[in-house]
Amino acid sequence: MTQLIQSLSEISDRYDALFVDLWGCVHDGVRAIPSAVAALQTYRKGGGAVVLVTNSPQPRVNVEKQIARFGVPDDAWDTIATSGDSARAAMFTGVVGQKVWFIGQPHEQGFFMPLKVVSDPVEITQVPLEQAEGIVCCGPEDPLADPAIYRPQFLLAKQNGLKLLCANPDIVVDRGDSREWCAGALAQLYTEMGGESLYFGKPHPPIYDLARRRLAELGRDVANSGILAIGDGIHTDISGAMGEDIDSLFITGGLAAAETKTREQPDPDALATYLQTAETTPSFAIGFLR
Repeated sequence: MTQLIQSLSEISDRYDALFVDLWGCVHDGVRAIPSAVAALQTYRKGGGAVVLVTNSPQPRVNVEKQIARFGVPDDAWDTIATSGDSARAAMFTGVVGQKVWFIGQPHEQGFFMPLKVVSDPVEITQVPLEQAEGIVCCGPEDPLADPAIYRPQFLLAKQNGLKLLCANPDIVVDRGDSREWCAGALAQLYTEMGGESLYFGKPHPPIYDLARRRLAELGRDVANSGILAIGDGIHTDISGAMGEDIDSLFITGGLAAAETKTREQPDPDALATYLQTAETTPSFAIGFLR
């Protein structure tokens, strides 16, 4: 049964490390959430390690720059694991071939930056769909457009037997008051059409392996029982944590704010109904990270 709590400090002393989602928990896509920043700063002062585990398709260095612009200070976190870095490692081993059709926005070209951790990487070339051996998807070119606009291209891709590498399994994300489509929506469509999609972010294992490696780089050897995952995505953050056998704290005031009737805290009955429908049981729940 999910326990409703008032603050992270109620349970934080049980855990040596946090795997914290960014979007919807620490920032809203525009600016940092002050209560979340303060909670993470307090946790770190007590000796805990904070790993920001994000489904961003961007390399870690780009995410560092982005959250700095949003006002998330360096002392609120220790290290970052991104879906983008996990997916990039797979791309440079050739999982979708060497000639790829790229779906994404111009600022996401950082996905193709060299990655030192892959020995003997394959040379990746971006080509038109007709010449491609595979697809790399960081997200739709227009995040506000219906993903169905890609049906004609996906039909050709499926006929050619192309695999789609999804750099961000999120379906949607809220940027301030605006809801945008993510790469996961395109991968879902491609799979529904009979194509094969490869995932590397939450809730899939590769990003958790990366997060544990990031912890090890800090000199932290933390068992699953000492890790708490925090996030607002019931099918990404929470399902992923359950799959990894780690405890989770569900932030109800993010993507599920309407369904859980969250103001400061979720309505208990609405929360119970939402979790029952999602067939998912987080260890804890709270309106906002604080």
